[in-house]
Amino acid sequence: MTDEDTITIAHGAGSKKMRSYLEDYVVSRFNGRQTSSTTVGLQAMDDGAVHEIGTKSVVITTDSHVISPLFFPGGDIGQLAIAGTVNDLAVMGATTPLSITCSLIIEEGTAVETIDAVLDSMKQTCDEVGCTVTTGDTKVMGSGEIDTLAINTTAIGDIDKGGHISDASQSPGDKIIVSGTVGDHGIALLAEREGIDISGNLTSDIAPVNEVVDAALQAGKITAMTDPTRGGLGTALNEMAQKADVGASIDKEAIPVDDAVASAGELLGIDPLYVANEGKVVFCVDEPDADRVLSAIRDTEAGRNAAIIGEITDQRQGSVILDTGFGKRYMTEPQGQQLPRIC
Repeated sequence: MTDEDTITIAHGAGSKKMRSYLEDYVVSRFNGRQTSSTTVGLQAMDDGAVHEIGTKSVVITTDSHVISPLFFPGGDIGQLAIAGTVNDLAVMGATTPLSITCSLIIEEGTAVETIDAVLDSMKQTCDEVGCTVTTGDTKVMGSGEIDTLAINTTAIGDIDKGGHISDASQSPGDKIIVSGTVGDHGIALLAEREGIDISGNLTSDIAPVNEVVDAALQAGKITAMTDPTRGGLGTALNEMAQKADVGASIDKEAIPVDDAVASAGELLGIDPLYVANEGKVVFCVDEPDADRVLSAIRDTEAGRNAAIIGEITDQRQGSVILDTGFGKRYMTEPQGQQLPRIC
């Protein structure tokens, strides 16, 4: 049996290999059984599905979380489970979740106080977004059958009918905004694992993005948005360009990267542009509204380092071009696994 016959870590790493696997083996199986209310289904491979029910568009999304260590600089798996899922709702326009489900899979022998701390963190994050867990499930696996704890969360939200925003509705001329420094979550996790001590404050950016998205939506026309989690900014930009069949021109010097993240990334040999974020949003904005949207995002606590990093073009459809200041090159999508699982 070869690597082609088995699932590898790369199949879940947010890379081109993962997307190809999902398209070929998952989406193709379930794509033909949508209900009449489905506006956005599995084939869109967006952050969630959308169903039109009455006067509302109902958005549903699900996510699973496994991470080591469970507690890391700036957050923990409980915060990650809630924030990560409600963020997937938010970037489709549903910034007020109605209900969250939670399934815990726990390894036998795990300390009760560990699970208590995780649940406390989940409760605190629920309070931040004005929602709570309404149903769930608990399973316990034998020692060694799972690594301490895995959490699955599903969230539902609603917006006015037809008001959802996809990650593939952008047009040439739109400006691209990222809501803050990139690579913080992934680099902080890796530095913690490797015991790397870098001067500066290396912490995850994990947080709900509801406030940032609300501010942007109220300030101008958002044509597309997504949260750059697995695979980071580079993968998110490539996915958006390929889905919309447009090009993207990015100014590398304009991308906000924290100095400590840049230093740690260089030490680890990992490009922060391809590392997971857990509290950031990539917006495509109608050009006349771009400065106003940027200002509104910067007025929020989580968006104070937001920047316009480029624009959508009609050149090289499906590709992202990075201007490094010394020349231009393709900002390609990673083929496989760049780093261990971190979200």
